[in-house]
Amino acid sequence: MTLERLRQRMQIDGWCVLDNIIPVDRLDGIRDRVIVSTNRHRSPDAPANIGHVSGFLKYDQSLAPWLADRRIVDLAGALLGHHFRISFTTATINEPGNERGGWHADWPFNQRNAGHVPAPYPDAVMHLTTIWMLSSFTGENGGTLIVPGSHRNDNNPTGNNGVPPEAPYPTELNVTGQAGSVLVMDSRLWHSTAANTSKEPRVAVVVRYAPWWLNLDVLRPGSEDRRTLVDETGGTENLVPTLPQDVFDGLPGELKPLVSHWVE
Repeated sequence: MTLERLRQRMQIDGWCVLDNIIPVDRLDGIRDRVIVSTNRHRSPDAPANIGHVSGFLKYDQSLAPWLADRRIVDLAGALLGHHFRISFTTATINEPGNERGGWHADWPFNQRNAGHVPAPYPDAVMHLTTIWMLSSFTGENGGTLIVPGSHRNDNNPTGNNGVPPEAPYPTELNVTGQAGSVLVMDSRLWHSTAANTSKEPRVAVVVRYAPWWLNLDVLRPGSEDRRTLVDETGGTENLVPTLPQDVFDGLPGELKPLVSHWVE
């Protein structure tokens, strides 16, 4: 599919899958390392049977050689403009027995976050969510649930828009794809964790891309914006750990401009 067709699909549907980003002969090793790193650093606050690690690039650089893959960079540039950066890297493992989650849109459109774009928000692409499939995504193992086209709505179920967050939606679908592929979503798209009814974990890393002008300081530990919007109000917000200098120095050259703002 050409870049223009992908851009059109993102505009109309709010999502697409880019196949074969990670080489097949590297997948097993990367998946195994991600599982080990997630188990070592997993958040105790994550829902049951969900392995979650925020700021994953700090702890594990297995995906670093591909995070600036030309197909990803070209599509992000077409949607966000030529100057963009990585806002989040998060390990997310749906373990067998995890339950279905609630409909939401990602930061900065999740209305429960302290730093959010208030609804009704404008119809503009401000953030991209990519889910790197280290396991093949199926209906059984918890391939992400989405509502195609929902990104064009000016609110989402986190903003009490009349759609029950926990209820199935008539046009929902499970995203499926082969391991090594990447699901790209407009971060406004309504999506949900799907139940994993299989016997194997569904392993993924979520990487988000933001335009240069989107303020990420509310995510940064110790920042003035975080103090004002989160600490002083008692609000809740994602926390993205900063990147140690030695980790940054070891990253591929083409990736460094996308993450230099997270260096300690």
